Amino acid sequence: MSVIYSKVVSELISAHKDIWNSYTEHSFLEQLANGSLPNAQFLKYLKQDYIFLIHFSRAWALATAKSDSLDEMIITSSIMHSLINEEMALHIRVCEREGINIKDLKSTVETPENIAYTRYVLEAGYSGDFLDLLISLSPCVLGYGQIGLRLKNMFTSQKYKEWIDNYSSPEYQNVCFSVGKLIDEAVSRRIGNNYHKIGKWKILNQYFRKATLLEIEFWEMGLKP
Repeated sequence: MSVIYSKVVSELISAHKDIWNSYTEHSFLEQLANGSLPNAQFLKYLKQDYIFLIHFSRAWALATAKSDSLDEMIITSSIMHSLINEEMALHIRVCEREGINIKDLKSTVETPENIAYTRYVLEAGYSGDFLDLLISLSPCVLGYGQIGLRLKNMFTSQKYKEWIDNYSSPEYQNVCFSVGKLIDEAVSRRIGNNYHKIGKWKILNQYFRKATLLEIEFWEMGLKP
């Protein structure tokens, strides 16, 4: 059974189980776990993900600006700090070992899938409210947490162990629980505990589903030659 970081997100996952499973059990990940994923495809994904995380960090900065309280600001700004100073460091480290220096990494040309996903999330923040943005961000943060734990329990090759270790680590899992708690409290504070009966719930479902579909497209991009 998958770990539950957030009551709200677990209900969203249940409502969209088909696409959630397609995302968290994608063939890209299966190949990552058994080591059959070609190194060139992994590096392509990693370079795109580096650029993705730059935009993702901006989205979390936007979440800080849209926060209603100091507590929310502390958590959202800490996530941005973690992305910039910790998660992106993995990408830089692996790419440097493969002969891709930081200058070339920063010069990576975004794929259409990357543009579609990152701009969708940013637009959710620009035109929507704090909840719209948080729910749009949640599939990536919490999904990677679930994926990390799942692959940790099933990987049969050491080839991509460093990536798996990063997302299954206690540090990353703590980030997931912090984000989950933030989402639950933000939803309760803004639309109440009976959020299922509020029209806003349908809107949040749409954001969650679209962001998850875009995650699937990102894996698909990684598998393209």
